[in-house]
Amino acid sequence: MELSLEELQKLCTLEKIVITLHAVKRLEQRGIRSNDVLHCIMSGEIIEQYPDDYPYPSCLILGSCSKKRPLHAVIGSNGEQLWIITAYYPSPEQWENDWRTRKEQVE
Repeated sequence: MELSLEELQKLCTLEKIVITLHAVKRLEQRGIRSNDVLHCIMSGEIIEQYPDDYPYPSCLILGSCSKKRPLHAVIGSNGEQLWIITAYYPSPEQWENDWRTRKEQVE
């Protein structure tokens, strides 16, 4: 099942959001506030879908944080709650200038 941004945005309320322990640690390490992740969900776009993720389908959202800096957030959902799995500032070494396209990995 692919997730829709509209459905994720409807679920983007404090009582329906679960932040995984992994996400809490990563957000703290990266200096990303939870409000920035919420802003990313509400103003962003889905750039990758992971319909087979366990335990729920997830997706990668490209949005921006309050500092107008691009932000990626991985969000899962069962249709009733949102799981914030991780968030990070995309790296120019891994992403094209549009922040939507992964660069080819050269081995």
